[in-house]
Amino acid sequence: MEQICWNDFDKVQLRAGTIRRAEPFPEARKPAYRLWVDFGPEIGTLRSSAQITAHYTPQQLEGRQIVAVVNFPPKQIGPFMSECLVTGFADHEGGIVLIAPDAPVPDGARLM
Repeated sequence: MEQICWNDFDKVQLRAGTIRRAEPFPEARKPAYRLWVDFGPEIGTLRSSAQITAHYTPQQLEGRQIVAVVNFPPKQIGPFMSECLVTGFADHEGGIVLIAPDAPVPDGARLM
């Protein structure tokens, strides 16, 4: 495994945010949702395309806090511009399980 230095890790902006809106993304090649995630007043609301349909419905996602990378450049995914990367782990079948704080934290809080 390649090691990184603190400066490498410090460049990655992993922030807590609350999903304010979630809807199916039928134009995506693989099953996905379109998300609007609130990262607080400093960052605002960013959009993301997330392949998290195996474990979540849009209704289960709205109001949920997650962890995302907020400083990647935007990426066009079909007709949708994704502005952040929602993080998770793959289960044994490849379905993504979201990473989230286990207690509420302010939107925009940075992973330390």
